[in-house]
Amino acid sequence: MKQYDIIVVGSSAAGVPAATTARKYYPEKSILLVRDVEFVPIPCGIPYIYGTVNDPMKNLIPVTKIAGGNKLDLEVAKVTSINREAKTIGTDKGETFGYDRLVLATGSKPIVPPIKGVDKGHVYAIKKNAIYLKEIQEQLDQSKSVVVIGGGFIGAEMAEECKKHNPELEVTVVEMQDHLLKLVYDEEFCLLAEEALISQGIKLALNEQVIEIAGKDNVDSVKLASGKSLPADMVILGIGAVPNTELAVSAGLELGETKGIKVDKYQRTCDPNILACGDCADKFSFFNHKPSYSKLASIATMEARIAGINLFHTRRMNQGVVGCFSTSLGGHAFAAAGITEAGAKDHCCDVVVGTAAGINRHPGLMPGGDDLKVKLIFEKASQRIIGGELYGAYSAGELINAISAFISKGMTAEEIATFQAGTHPALTASPIAYQLVNAAEMAEMQLYNLHS
Repeated sequence: MKQYDIIVVGSSAAGVPAATTARKYYPEKSILLVRDVEFVPIPCGIPYIYGTVNDPMKNLIPVTKIAGGNKLDLEVAKVTSINREAKTIGTDKGETFGYDRLVLATGSKPIVPPIKGVDKGHVYAIKKNAIYLKEIQEQLDQSKSVVVIGGGFIGAEMAEECKKHNPELEVTVVEMQDHLLKLVYDEEFCLLAEEALISQGIKLALNEQVIEIAGKDNVDSVKLASGKSLPADMVILGIGAVPNTELAVSAGLELGETKGIKVDKYQRTCDPNILACGDCADKFSFFNHKPSYSKLASIATMEARIAGINLFHTRRMNQGVVGCFSTSLGGHAFAAAGITEAGAKDHCCDVVVGTAAGINRHPGLMPGGDDLKVKLIFEKASQRIIGGELYGAYSAGELINAISAFISKGMTAEEIATFQAGTHPALTASPIAYQLVNAAEMAEMQLYNLHS
């Protein structure tokens, strides 16, 4: 049996930064990184395998290179058991490794709903396995009609990439709610996303529920509760994911309210020698500390950097999930952070909203110019920002990160309206028409009138 100071189980968005963070702060410790597949996909890049990258093997986390650069030992094996008393793990290869500290970063599993016929051939969930993802690509090459179940990020991105892979392919997205991406965006942004997909020839079935995946051995159609039947020789499940906690449960670790591994604000489990981070770990909201079901690579890496530094000394604390999202549909960026205007009602929160739109260069004829719309949401009582939504120029992908930082630091409308932004004609909107500042100013005017 080989003994290590630190063992990290999992090598995706949480496992890798947990191990590299541990290496930075504990350079003298021996570290083992265990992964259960040889090739680890970049999670957020999975949809783009099919229409942009065109090869699952071009969408991989370079685990071996990262391990070599950080002096991490690597093991490709499935961890099948944890002996907490002996402080060892066992693998499917019959090997045993000892640890002083253990980090569980076992990720999540795609939701497979109990729909009749979901076990038929050519029905695929989005698994983080490059070989499995290659099977989806091969079937896509042979298909004429694809139904994507789920209208969140995964579903919308998969639909667009399938259409890009083969413009003749008939692609339909089925969503139970009245809009795509409704959990993340307010209605005006949802409508823009829907328009982006429809303009590419993608069909939308909104307010619809799948009741059966029909066919003999393989799928040939999808039946909806409304009575409609959609032709399909391939189905993609893009419904979401649940924590992968089988290993933790078998070891007797407690689960939290979201059925993830129960952790404290330092990512510590009920066992003082075991920490957990990423999709497998329980989460809470930054805003009200209630359970959060968000599963994003950005959240996973944040938790991993907390777990990695807290292994032997408590230095960092998790403030909770803000939720920062971005995607690209139809050549336009969609980004959001925090709470939507509609979602604020669930928090019993009165809000003030400021919006601004304009081109992201000055003058507008500068190369790379594109329209950008900014919506900022402020709590009326405290005047602090609680959410933001962006649409248009790809610069939104970075600007939303600034909005997430504003939210986490509790900045007010006035503070955002008067913060010093760096601008340049070739890179940003004019400082006179900087959308972020002007949206905050619009909200500040309303707040001023309310209190004057």
